[in-house]
Amino acid sequence: MFTGVVQAVGSIAAATSKGDGLRLAIAPGALDVSDVALGDSIAVNGCCLTVVAKEGEGASARLAFDVSAESLRCTTGLDGRAPVNLEKALRLADRLGGHLMTGHVDGVGTVVAFAAVGGAGSSDGSWRLEIECPAEIARFVAAKGSIAVQGVSLTVNGVDGARFHVNLIPHTLQATTLKSLAPGARVNIEVDLVARYVERLAGPAR
Repeated sequence: MFTGVVQAVGSIAAATSKGDGLRLAIAPGALDVSDVALGDSIAVNGCCLTVVAKEGEGASARLAFDVSAESLRCTTGLDGRAPVNLEKALRLADRLGGHLMTGHVDGVGTVVAFAAVGGAGSSDGSWRLEIECPAEIARFVAAKGSIAVQGVSLTVNGVDGARFHVNLIPHTLQATTLKSLAPGARVNIEVDLVARYVERLAGPAR
């Protein structure tokens, strides 16, 4: 489980073919990996991956992950060199600063608009991010509910059909990769865990 509070921005140092998927080598940036062991789970851009190898320490550390073809099909941004949001798995004693997340990406959305609130002269304030999500998961998105975008826990400010918008405060922009988004960019989406179970319980038995 994860919270959507990004702990560091790392980068994909290498992505090489392995079986039907890829082996990723990730430089963890400022993420403390001294307590990371083989088999641990880490969210990479919101996708839960398992550490399969660990090399080096400190600035030279690299974590390796195997990504299956199915995971590549359901996500975006894991098949090439790029900055990535990183979060280690939640411990029972940790504060739940965001919302409960599984790291199982529900779909890939597309950025429709991304601009400073109040115009170009408000670059030190919050930014409004509008995303169109796949129709099959749009019903799980609700105003004032929680959603994860690229592994970042955010609050939905409004919904219009398959589109929703959120506000990003300066800290979120500084601490994550979301600041680099632009219209047309594709992003990993995980809907609220509770919404999925409510839909299942409220629907017809099958």
